[in-house]
Amino acid sequence: GVRVAVWTDRSVRSATQTWVGTTHTWANATHTWVNAPHTWVRSGQRSQTGDMTSPMVDSSVYLERLARVRDAMATNDVDALLLSVGHDLPYLTGYTAMPLERLTMLVVPRDGVATMLIPALEAPRVRDVSGVFDLLPWGETQDPTAIVARLAGGARRIAVGDQMWARFLVELLPELPGVEYTRAVDVVGPLRMSKDQAEIDALAAAGAAVDRIAGELQRGEIPLVGRTEAEVSAHLGRRIIEEGHDKVNFAIVAAGENAASPHHHAGSRVIGEDEIVLCDFGGTMNGYCSDTTRCVFTGDPTAEVAEAYAVLHEAQRVGVAAGVVGTPCEEIDRATRRVIDDAGFGDFFIHRTGHGIGMEEHEDPYIVEGNSLPLEAGHAYSVEPGIYIPGKWGMRLEDIVVATADGPVALNNSDHSLVGVG
Repeated sequence: GVRVAVWTDRSVRSATQTWVGTTHTWANATHTWVNAPHTWVRSGQRSQTGDMTSPMVDSSVYLERLARVRDAMATNDVDALLLSVGHDLPYLTGYTAMPLERLTMLVVPRDGVATMLIPALEAPRVRDVSGVFDLLPWGETQDPTAIVARLAGGARRIAVGDQMWARFLVELLPELPGVEYTRAVDVVGPLRMSKDQAEIDALAAAGAAVDRIAGELQRGEIPLVGRTEAEVSAHLGRRIIEEGHDKVNFAIVAAGENAASPHHHAGSRVIGEDEIVLCDFGGTMNGYCSDTTRCVFTGDPTAEVAEAYAVLHEAQRVGVAAGVVGTPCEEIDRATRRVIDDAGFGDFFIHRTGHGIGMEEHEDPYIVEGNSLPLEAGHAYSVEPGIYIPGKWGMRLEDIVVATADGPVALNNSDHSLVGVG
């Protein structure tokens, strides 16, 4: 099983900060399940910024991932890898660290056994994954930063996780003088970008779940007119959980002029007749994320909106089709943008075409100008062009796509039309 070591270092460390769980208020506080410290989770499950542990995975998967990480460390001349909060940690161990002032750190040397340093009171939450890492609990009067320094002693170049709290890195700097630091994303990122079949299956299942909700929206089974954006957002959130997700990551609902703000916060605006309603929603299911955007119109679309949507629909179709293995990510962005530019709406497409998706709703690869990374089989990403006319309306159409040797495969298959609903 997991081996447990005990340090005898008794140096005292002050711990004056307290952790407060992140709150999500996409749907405002009209529903008690929305505005609690641990939010948007399935009944009976506690979550902070993610699941406490990843779905059950055989230890051989983690061992294989660690082996590939060590190969990447050698390629990048990295002697030690330090991972704290963030999704790199569960990707390699199955354990998600709580964002606490008490330090959790996975120390992976290029050669030797990985060690997970963890607050002793959190150790019972760690799942036994045989042979993957040694578990090293630390007590309240010990100095965890000094322990990390010992574990990483002798390293000349250390890669640290992007989400590691700055305070821990600042405290580590004097403990390891002369060390060069780099980002762990250069080591772990390429591995996480290339999804295996089990990961693709998980993304597909999550995508199918939100497709069912999008279908309800398009059939008029989710009432819109007369309800506030916040009420509809809460409705979407409940349905995401009911469809098997463990938590809701976002449920954007933006009506009329509010849809011109791509990340509008659903509020007290009442949805009326004869206007566009943009819904962008997704969550995490069995450790992997969903994300889809569909627009509906509460009545018959105006000629102006219908014309613009036809352009958007074509741009999104072209963008999905462009996702051929070997194509630079920026070429997909150019493909969608070209259609929108040619129609005269180029100034109103104000964001990148897409983002990678997996354990995180936004991760590499990013579908944006300047990213020349060629697509590889297993890359999963969004294609979501948008057109936003300030003060009037906005629209976006989004699918998750997986690059395969046989061509791009869209994981979202609900109706792509601008559907009129009552």
